[in-house]
Amino acid sequence: MRTFVAVEVSNKDVLDSITKLQFDLGIRARPVRKQNMHFTLLFLGEISEDDVDNVKKLLSSIVFKPIDMDFTHLGAFPNPKFPRVIWIGVDDIAAAQLVDLAAQVEQRLAPLGFKSDKSFKPHLTIFRIKNKQDDVSDKIAKYGKVSLGKDIISELKFKQSVLTSNGPIYSDLLVVKAQ
Repeated sequence: MRTFVAVEVSNKDVLDSITKLQFDLGIRARPVRKQNMHFTLLFLGEISEDDVDNVKKLLSSIVFKPIDMDFTHLGAFPNPKFPRVIWIGVDDIAAAQLVDLAAQVEQRLAPLGFKSDKSFKPHLTIFRIKNKQDDVSDKIAKYGKVSLGKDIISELKFKQSVLTSNGPIYSDLLVVKAQ
């Protein structure tokens, strides 16, 4: 079973603003659908049913406070000249809180052998680019500083991902509420 740990965007107005931005950018790639908007804290990959139960037990013990965030800027990985991912970032305070939460997730799951292959950089993917894309530096510059609204992250989710030809389908395996 393919799995990951994430927090999701729930504010409908923010999601609508992001959808409008995806359209305005006009990038030749399939946009991430509204219902799939999330920040991946830790990708676990293919795991067994036994691992699912163990991950649930360990994640259930995580305690965190709600995270207030402003969606403030646009970026690209690895860079705007050769983008593979177009993303939206959040304000510095929320970003630091997401980094802390991701570190807590990784620390809890380390005994099971789960570790990130790179340092966590808070970002909300809005496009995944499979084919070579034109330089998007101008678009990133034009829309680089944006105000897409605010949201409150109040749930941590352990999710299953089923890949289909129409894109991934996500389902919740566990939801941990903020306190």
